[in-house]
Amino acid sequence: MNDAPLSGLYQPSLALLTDLYQLTMAYGYWKQGLHEREAVFHLYFRKPPFAGGYAVAAGLALAVDYLENLRFSDDDIAYLASLTGSKGSRLFPDDFLEYLKKTIFSCDVDAVAEGTVVFGNEPLVRVQGPLLQAQLVETALLTLVNFQTLIATKAARVRDAAGPDDSVLEFGLRRAQGPDGGLGASRAAYLGGADATSNVLAGQRYGIPVRGTHAHSWVMTFESEVEAFRAYADAFPDDSVFLVDTYDTLDGVRHAITVALEMRQNGHELGGIRLDSGDLAYLSKEARKLLDAAGLEKVRIVASNDLEENLITSLKQQGARIDTWGVGTQLVTAYNQAALGGVYKLAALRTADGQGWDFTIKLSEQQAKTSIPGILQVRRYLGEASQPRADMIYNVAAATPLPDAPILLDPADATRRRPVRPGAPFRDLLAPVLRQGRLVQPLPTLAESRAFARQEVASLDPSVRRYLNPHVYPVGLEQALHEFRTQLMLAKRPVRPA
Repeated sequence: MNDAPLSGLYQPSLALLTDLYQLTMAYGYWKQGLHEREAVFHLYFRKPPFAGGYAVAAGLALAVDYLENLRFSDDDIAYLASLTGSKGSRLFPDDFLEYLKKTIFSCDVDAVAEGTVVFGNEPLVRVQGPLLQAQLVETALLTLVNFQTLIATKAARVRDAAGPDDSVLEFGLRRAQGPDGGLGASRAAYLGGADATSNVLAGQRYGIPVRGTHAHSWVMTFESEVEAFRAYADAFPDDSVFLVDTYDTLDGVRHAITVALEMRQNGHELGGIRLDSGDLAYLSKEARKLLDAAGLEKVRIVASNDLEENLITSLKQQGARIDTWGVGTQLVTAYNQAALGGVYKLAALRTADGQGWDFTIKLSEQQAKTSIPGILQVRRYLGEASQPRADMIYNVAAATPLPDAPILLDPADATRRRPVRPGAPFRDLLAPVLRQGRLVQPLPTLAESRAFARQEVASLDPSVRRYLNPHVYPVGLEQALHEFRTQLMLAKRPVRPA
């Protein structure tokens, strides 16, 4: 047993951040002599989260950090050596464990940049290299990219609802799914559009601005609300935001005004008040009237209390006078969608002679779950103002070049076709990140990825960004890829007599 269940969790090695079956498959590949065979896997999700029209790709920087440092430590090897099967014999022999210990990640990785808007079936990450290595990293890549993408998408939706002029603060650590969930959510929320976090560790680790007010317990500690506000102003004369709903919200606003005017006489200004309960639309409008009448027009009104994009939209439609939105539980827990549902599928294996590819496919009774064979790339066609118009998934290893005017076919309905006009501008989304396990060029900073995400979401048509029944953004397979996939499905699916 580990006597340090938290501080001892993140050791230098994260090689065991995986499912057991990745390791049993790795041993099987090694035993069959397949471990060095070149393979291609794609990480993607099938439909955007929150019944929305898009997702914001995130988690690449964490994934790269994991891959670059993938090593099996002595402790890892000792633990694997201790594992036994149902008959009590060891799962993994010493010679295989010695191979693992010497393994250094050497795959090529291509990925979409963090902050990119992405859609169903589009590869976010492509891993190409030795089969054992490419298989082994599946679980870690999924847990990193799935969660970060899910939270970044939720944050982008909240950011969109708040609008360009309001601030969004992420306040969710206390309700997050443990320390790792809180830290990861703070990073992804900032990337997706939050302006700051209450999570001080996230501020230290990721350079995210940190913000906060005070709790009800602060007010309850003093004899009166006015005394509490005065004491807080004494501690933070230029950085005070008063929580005004401990006893009576509008009385709390009046008490805040009393202290704010005292602060002004001493050369300081109150930063804001926070509403954390009740009818936020009504209370914010009444609070704004009281503040403005006292000459405190610049005092901001911060709101919290289980906010999310739909409630923020409703409050703004009701004319709420809220300047800053403190979003916690609903954001960091990705409320109403527990997981993104990303998958990681094998799509190609080198032929035995090493000269070509055997393309692979996973079939399903559900058409949506049938994978796409090939070494895939996503081409985004752009409109006159560089706004996204349609995405095409194509096979970069196809025997024939792309036509000048390709046709996009819906993966789930081949009767839905979209021609692309000749010469349409485009950009390919998957770019080299690692070559033989080493970083090709420095990744963007978190702040740069955040700015890119804002730009990407803003470029989408409002019909794709809306929350209720969003327009389905066109994503299609290039026609030759669609036809090849169909042929492969027919070849792999058994024919049963009626």
